[in-house]
Amino acid sequence: MSIEVLNESGVPVDERAIGELSRHVLDGMRVHPLAELSILLVDEAAMTELHEKWMDEPGPTDVLSFPMDELRPGHMSGGADEDGETDPGLLGDVVLCPAVAERQAREAGHDTEAELELLCAHGILHLLGYDHAEPEEHKEMFGLQAELLASWREERGG
Repeated sequence: MSIEVLNESGVPVDERAIGELSRHVLDGMRVHPLAELSILLVDEAAMTELHEKWMDEPGPTDVLSFPMDELRPGHMSGGADEDGETDPGLLGDVVLCPAVAERQAREAGHDTEAELELLCAHGILHLLGYDHAEPEEHKEMFGLQAELLASWREERGG
């Protein structure tokens, strides 16, 4: 699995941990091992520009997802082979803004690293076609997100 993490935010971030979490999420969702993913960390100015251009929303946001190929998780129907894996391909890009994540982490009562982990998992689920516009979608997506983060933290011993 090719996972590229680029930190252009100007803020120190544990890029290795973000890459390992991304691998954990993709493995947990049974995405093909040859799939490619890019995680980009940007400052508020860059995130504002992306948010306004692609979402027509003012100001910065915490996470944006830009899907490329239409990959779907292996355990869902369609797109999976007899072993339950998807075809290899370019999954897409997840863009995170550590400055926004830091503010949200303070409000939520946890550290910035935990917030970035949550946002990274959230962004990857969006790339896999999950959404939270409707109550049932919200329940499914946030349930998966919580399961993946819990297993990630358990795996890391924390």
